[in-house]
Amino acid sequence: MLVQGERTRAARRRRRRRLTLVLTMVLVLGLAGYVAYARLAEAGEVHTGDDGAHGATVLRWRLHSRFVHATLPVTAAEPPGGGGGRPLLVFLHGRGRNGNESNANSAFFAALAAQGARAPDVVFPDGADHSYWHARRSGRWDRYVLDEVIPQAVARLHADPKRIAIGGISMGGFGAFDLARRRPKLFCAVGGHSAALWLTAGATAPGAFDDGADFARHDVIATARAHGRAPWGSAQLWLDGGTTDPFRQAGEALATALHLRMRHWRGGHDGSYWSAHYAAYLRFYATALARC
Repeated sequence: MLVQGERTRAARRRRRRRLTLVLTMVLVLGLAGYVAYARLAEAGEVHTGDDGAHGATVLRWRLHSRFVHATLPVTAAEPPGGGGGRPLLVFLHGRGRNGNESNANSAFFAALAAQGARAPDVVFPDGADHSYWHARRSGRWDRYVLDEVIPQAVARLHADPKRIAIGGISMGGFGAFDLARRRPKLFCAVGGHSAALWLTAGATAPGAFDDGADFARHDVIATARAHGRAPWGSAQLWLDGGTTDPFRQAGEALATALHLRMRHWRGGHDGSYWSAHYAAYLRFYATALARC
């Protein structure tokens, strides 16, 4: 009976050890799953292998902005091959409700992939329908980009905070030049692609500025005429527009004040023009960031 009792107690000990081992494994796996879930939640949606992304990893998250008092979507892309320490391109969209996804398209990603090892990480913030990316009654859109979007993108993408460029389409092209002069030491390059520019307050599009005084505070052409390139520091500058673009005259005025050659290709102020020249834009940013 004594031997049988010892065998029973030994069997119970083995069962307890196996149960402890199983519970430990469940705990470890559960913790690993929780960590993975937490990382995914922090990063937002992560997409890899999409046909239209041309090998880029696309990330999406929502930014709770204290400067514009709204929660806005942000899209970002890591070029094929990934890896931390890449430079960062902030690319601002044009006017309209299609927002930050308007340039996160197959043509843009193909141009990004073509830059190879020099390709930057890219962040596409949302600027609402017609913020024009400047401080105004609706919010501090400048601080939103400079102090919220860019720091978050650098942290999430592990980008190089010393190599940043900013550019944009139409409304975003104006915004890039207006934002860059407020932090001239932050940017290595600034690009305006069919930038929405006006020579006078009376010529501006409805909603672009709150009033004449608001326009005067953000008149980048007047700033360039008064100070030349100085407000943009040592950043490399780019302006382009279609041959029939309605903003061509104002764009040329800014280019002249900056002693910059404005590039022109056949076309107007539309998506087909921009899609046809993403490759030239990305080459400019990749080259400027490599030299920064």
